[in-house]
Amino acid sequence: MPLVELRGLDDVVAQGRPAPPCIVVVFGATGDLNARKIAPALYNLAASGLLNPNTVVLGVARRDRTDEQFRDEMRGAIGEFSRSPLDRDLWNEFAQRWYYHVTHADRPLEYLALRHRMDELSRRHHAGASRLFYLAMTPDTFGPIARNLREAGLSESPSPESFVRVVVEKPFGRDLLTAHTLNEELLQGFHEKQIFRIDHYLGKETVQNLLVFRFANSIFEPLLNRHYVERVEISTLESTGMEGRRGPYYDRTGALRDMVQNHMLQLLSLIAMDVPTRMAGEPVRDEKLKVLRSLQPMNPHEVAASTIRGQYGPGPDMPAYRQEEGVARDSQTETYAALRLSIDNWRWAGVPFFLRTGKRLAQKASYITIVFRQEPIRLFYNMDCDLRGTNRLSIRITPNEGITLVCDAKVPGPRMLLRPVKLDFGYQTAFESASPEAYEHLLLDAITGEPTLFIRNDEVEAAWRFVDSIRSAWDTAGQPPLVGYSPLSWGPHQARSLLLDPYKDWQTP
Repeated sequence: MPLVELRGLDDVVAQGRPAPPCIVVVFGATGDLNARKIAPALYNLAASGLLNPNTVVLGVARRDRTDEQFRDEMRGAIGEFSRSPLDRDLWNEFAQRWYYHVTHADRPLEYLALRHRMDELSRRHHAGASRLFYLAMTPDTFGPIARNLREAGLSESPSPESFVRVVVEKPFGRDLLTAHTLNEELLQGFHEKQIFRIDHYLGKETVQNLLVFRFANSIFEPLLNRHYVERVEISTLESTGMEGRRGPYYDRTGALRDMVQNHMLQLLSLIAMDVPTRMAGEPVRDEKLKVLRSLQPMNPHEVAASTIRGQYGPGPDMPAYRQEEGVARDSQTETYAALRLSIDNWRWAGVPFFLRTGKRLAQKASYITIVFRQEPIRLFYNMDCDLRGTNRLSIRITPNEGITLVCDAKVPGPRMLLRPVKLDFGYQTAFESASPEAYEHLLLDAITGEPTLFIRNDEVEAAWRFVDSIRSAWDTAGQPPLVGYSPLSWGPHQARSLLLDPYKDWQTP
C-alpha cells in the first residue's frame, strides 16, 4: 500500500529532507536528561539522515570538562541509552561537531564568552546563524538563562533566514501563579512563538496517531460525541515507586501535579478536541485550548464526590511510600489520583471522562478507552449471548503501541451465540521500521519550527486553573481523605465508586 504524504505536521520528516543547520546548545549537558534522552535522540536523528550534517552540538554546564571528556561521556550515554546500536564510524564523524563550554546560569558575563564560542563554531562548521537552546535544567534557572541570553544578544535571530528557539522541560510551575511567573520570566528573553514547552508524551507515535486516527478516517470521527459515547477513560499507570532517588521531588509534587496537569490533560485535549481548520500548529493548539477551557473548576463538594487520592502501602520486599528515601514519614502526598470530569461543550456534554494515574501499580501501561453506548434496541437480548461488554475502542500508548476495537460477533455453529472479538492493530506488526523515540520527534520539530506537539502557555495556564481547584480542596478541606492501596494492585478499591455503577469497573490493559 503506498504511503500518503501529509503536509503540515512533521512535513520535513514526511518528505525525508534533513533539518536546516543550526547550533543546538544544551544547558545542563552533564545531567541525566541529556545522557538518557537528548544525546541519544540527536544521534539517532543523525543516523537517520534527518539532522543536517553541519549541525553543531554545544553542551553547557558549570562543571569543568574538555571537549574530549564530554564526547567520551556522550559516547557512553548513547551506547547505553540509544534505541539503535552505536555505530563507531558514524559517532566518530558526528562527535567532531560536539563541544563543551563552561557557563554558570546566573553569571551574565560568561554568556559573552558563550556567544563568542558559538560564533566561532558556526564559522568552523558552516552551521549558520540559527540556534536552538535546550534548557535541561530546573525551572528556577529559566529566568536567569533567558535574561542573560537576551543581554548577550543571543535570543534574537540575527537574520530573517535564521531562527532562535528555546526548549523548556516540565514542570511548568506547580500552580497557576507559579506557571504565570515562570512564563513572564521566559518572556524576558524570548517571544512566545520562540518558546517550545516539551511534553514527551506528545512525541509518542500513538499519541501523534490520535490526530491521524480521528481526522483521516471518516468511520470514527462521526462517532466521537455525546450521541454515541458512554464514557472515556484515560489511564497512565506505573509499576515503579521512588526508584532513582525521586522521593524528594515527588513528595513536593504528587500524582496530580506530576501527571494529571500535563500528560493526562494533554491526552484528554487530543481525544476530545474538535476538528482544526487545518493540520498546523496554531489551529490544533487552538482546539486543544478550547477543551481545556471547557473544564470547569470544581468546588470542594464536587472534588469530594468526583476524585480519589491514594498512597501505596508496604508489600512483600517493597517499602511503603512513607518509607521511601527522601519522603516525609507523615507524608500526605498522593501517589494515585483518579477523577471524574465533564467537558462543557456541545460535542461532549453529559459524557463523563475518567482519569487515573498512580505509582507502584500492577502494570506499566498508558491507554485511552472509549466505551460506546449500547444499541437502542437489544435485538439479541433474549438469545444465548455473552453481553458482558459494549463496543470499546482502546488506544494503547505504552507498551505495545496500537489500537484495538472490541465488537460482538457470532460464534460459528447452529445457535445464535455472540462473543466479543478484538480487531487489533499494532505498530510493531504493521510497520517494519522501529518507532523513533519521542525525543527524536520533538527535537526535530523544534529545529524545524513545527509547534504542534508542543504546549502553548495558554494551555498550561488553563490546565493549572482546573487542577488548582482540586489541589486547593484537597489541601484545605481534606476531602476526599487519602486512602491506602496495596502495591502491584490496580489502586484503591474506592476508585470504582467514581464510575457510579456497581457493575462497572475501570478498563484494564
